[in-house]
Amino acid sequence: MSKALNKASPHASPEHGRQRLRLALLTLAVIAVLWHPWARTGETATPLPPPEIDNAKSASGASETAVLAGGCFWGMQGVFQHTKGVTQVLSGYSGGEKARASYEQVGTGQTGHAESVQIVFDPHEISYGEILRIYFSVAHDPTQLNRQGPDVGSQYRSAIFYANPSQQHIAQAYVAQLERAHVFPQPIVTRIDPLKAFYPAESYHQDFLIRHPDHPYIFVNDLPKIANLKRMLPQDYREQPAMSSQN
Repeated sequence: MSKALNKASPHASPEHGRQRLRLALLTLAVIAVLWHPWARTGETATPLPPPEIDNAKSASGASETAVLAGGCFWGMQGVFQHTKGVTQVLSGYSGGEKARASYEQVGTGQTGHAESVQIVFDPHEISYGEILRIYFSVAHDPTQLNRQGPDVGSQYRSAIFYANPSQQHIAQAYVAQLERAHVFPQPIVTRIDPLKAFYPAESYHQDFLIRHPDHPYIFVNDLPKIANLKRMLPQDYREQPAMSSQN
């Protein structure tokens, strides 16, 4: 199914302005998602062990940043906004050129970008490895190639964009650990790529889950992810989300 059918926004971007058409497409999307249970991305989660190789929690309190991709950035942002130790999460694009980092262009699947989130966290409270544990267990399905549930295309790929050799080592070691343990029924297809740049998405995408919890896409696909975080990893869950600074 196309992105337009599944992620039609109640607040269309300025260049669109076709509210009646979007409402019709959204109605079709809800019917399609409810008709196909396999297309729901948030209802299942996989309990995972902590990484065997991880960076020690820092006493300095200096912030660190992780950039991850795993399907629609609305849900990814929402999950990590409810994660202890996270101070800010931005939705955006990574993997392509700056000139093509816009919602309309990325939606074509031809820009090299993936819908991503930039997670700023306090390493005194949470480690990079624990961020990855949440990412693999409740934020998305790392066995789906170039898709997440109802959203199809390379812009929805599973990818870790590492900022330094330490992040690369931890990510590669954790994927290898999970593969050895056979915790998923299918192979992990997550790409581990160097971070070239992260470009924040348009303002109407920021904090979308928090601002629109009753949106059908959010209700079906993303709120269950946050419920799974609270249920499976209560030590990492925070009730009050870390809001974006772009509002």
